Amino acid sequence: MLTAARSQPWIVTCRPTSGVRLLCFPYAGGGPSVFRGWAQYLSPEIELCAVQLPGREARMKELPIGNLRRLVAELADALEPSLDRPVALFGHSIGGLIAFELAREIRRRYAIEPVHLFVSGCPAPQIRDNDPLFDLPEDEFLDHMRRFNGTPREVLEHPEMMQLVLPALRADFSLRDTYVHVEEPPLHCAISVFGGLEDTRVGTEELEKWRAHTSESFQMCLFQGGHFFLRTAQAAVVESVTRTLHRYGR
Repeated sequence: MLTAARSQPWIVTCRPTSGVRLLCFPYAGGGPSVFRGWAQYLSPEIELCAVQLPGREARMKELPIGNLRRLVAELADALEPSLDRPVALFGHSIGGLIAFELAREIRRRYAIEPVHLFVSGCPAPQIRDNDPLFDLPEDEFLDHMRRFNGTPREVLEHPEMMQLVLPALRADFSLRDTYVHVEEPPLHCAISVFGGLEDTRVGTEELEKWRAHTSESFQMCLFQGGHFFLRTAQAAVVESVTRTLHRYGR
């Protein structure tokens, strides 16, 4: 069960430990519940934490943030107390881009880096997105959401529920659509990139380009499933994360 951590609205945590802290960032429109099932597969020595962004789940009444630079700056402020031990970052889709930019921001601010960066179902940041979605008319935007297959059908078919989640969805797509990549030295942490074998949106060529962002080791792992293999291959994904994080010990 995921529970609030130290009255900290930005973090929801499960099973506190003294080991490596794994901070997880969900896909567009998602919240901490995306990672609820991870605890049954993740090693008990790893502290599982999910980042809770404004505008979703327990923070539904807050305005979502659609500018990545602003979001990362606020995250770096809020998460500083959580950087008191080795930290790994995991992000899926837009969450991968947030995790990457947060890694660079804490390097700039605090002169520290995560021990490992996991990027899942996310093209490398230097690849420009030429198909902006966040400001489409509502009917067109909803049509894209149906084709993405990331929003539950019961939500898509319930107009009142959709009006509640639309602001967060648009804000999350704005994070990517308005993002401008700035060159910086590669990170000094290893990067693991995950992809879906049937993902038609993010192919291996786009994943491979993440190699340029680390001066350490790089690995790419592919799982059965499409863009949301994070759900359909959950056990395999979490077991891969566990194996990788074991090298960092306590």
